[in-house]
Amino acid sequence: MPLRPPTSLALIPRPTLPTIQLCSPVIRNRAMSGAHHAHEDHYDPPSGWLFNVPPGEKPKKEGWETLIYWGFFGSLALAGIGYAYKPDTSIQTWALEEARRRLEKEGILPPPPATSSRRN
Repeated sequence: MPLRPPTSLALIPRPTLPTIQLCSPVIRNRAMSGAHHAHEDHYDPPSGWLFNVPPGEKPKKEGWETLIYWGFFGSLALAGIGYAYKPDTSIQTWALEEARRRLEKEGILPPPPATSSRRN
């Protein structure tokens, strides 16, 4: 097993046993008493119902749910509309318009035909 250089956590000084023994008995008991909870059972047995709602019953609607649904989906719809109508600010579009304008100014490219406001 290759030796690894010490990490930054290894450089932090840790209290030694004599330091804990110098503390008052109350502090010493608190510092050493947390280990006995680690062996307790952490398993919660299943109740049999998803979200504690019996099969065939509708869950009771809480007061905050309607506000969250309208707020979330309403803001999502507004964001979609805003994204659909945002202006085109890409560099490619700007470069194409600038090149067309310069070519028309030099006479290389004929000006675009006038479009009528009437559609067929």
